[in-house]
Amino acid sequence: MTTVALALTDGMLHFELSLAIEVFGTDLTHLVDPWYDFALCGPSAVQVGCFRLEPDHGLDHLRRADTVIVPGWADVDVEPPADLVEAVRAAHEAGARVASLCTGAFVLAAAGLLDGRRATTHWAHTDELTRRHPRITVDPDILYVDNGSVLTSAGKAAAMDLCLHLVRLDHGSGVANTVARRLVVPPHREGGQAQYVTTPVPGPGGHPLADLFPWVLERLDRTLTVEDLARQAGMSSRHLGRHFRSVTGTTPLQWLLTQRIRRAQELLETSDDTVETVAAATGMGTATTLRRHFARTVGVPPDSYRRTFRTRSGPAVTGSAGLS
Repeated sequence: MTTVALALTDGMLHFELSLAIEVFGTDLTHLVDPWYDFALCGPSAVQVGCFRLEPDHGLDHLRRADTVIVPGWADVDVEPPADLVEAVRAAHEAGARVASLCTGAFVLAAAGLLDGRRATTHWAHTDELTRRHPRITVDPDILYVDNGSVLTSAGKAAAMDLCLHLVRLDHGSGVANTVARRLVVPPHREGGQAQYVTTPVPGPGGHPLADLFPWVLERLDRTLTVEDLARQAGMSSRHLGRHFRSVTGTTPLQWLLTQRIRRAQELLETSDDTVETVAAATGMGTATTLRRHFARTVGVPPDSYRRTFRTRSGPAVTGSAGLS
């Protein structure tokens, strides 16, 4: 995913657009070489907030990109331009990974790319997205959704979360963490994530599960049940479930599974351990169980994941899968 094209038209939000330019348009070949080949694509000079941008290419260039980023759309009460919608649809049909930032989801929805999928956008506009596009499962409580070739983010700062997620997919967690530190932002933020995105660990303090999370993370190689977690937290299983939903946006077992997958990703990226050893270290028991859950959650088998990230990340990968 080396070519990133930013789709431009009048009326886009400059904050989300600027985030994408900062992440993908800055020369970071000292981290990974090659970095991204970045292009601004639009029909002509466009007005973005208080300034104008001159695109490098027309909208038809989107079809040549590996990844297409659609920034936030300022006036969701107005349908996005037909030429932009068609260009984004054509890019996806040509094989591009398409990601929307904030209300850019309305462009993807108009292109039909979100039909039958889970998606998100700025919380203030999720009801409108649902009303206009009832075939989309809109989730207002998460930061971003990764459906593989189609991704959406919630509003404003969540656009950065999604941009860092794309870097993590392309270059590994070590590089994404380095980019996050450069931008003085966390590599993961609190809050529920999408079905195919690992849920970050909430920070210490400020919620009733603050002591439970590190206890669990130190014991991922063990068999743990909801009852074990509830006992450690000193509450009933039902009460634990309510707190988990409030703090993480998911259930205790789903959260535990995503932490096991995260640990497996870390070991696959940073060690030469066999899949059997990784399975044991993450509490999956057997390589067969790990492969089943890993492929369903991440989208590729553990061996393919290792080949991809070890090859692309190289020595830049550190011993963290986003927890630092």
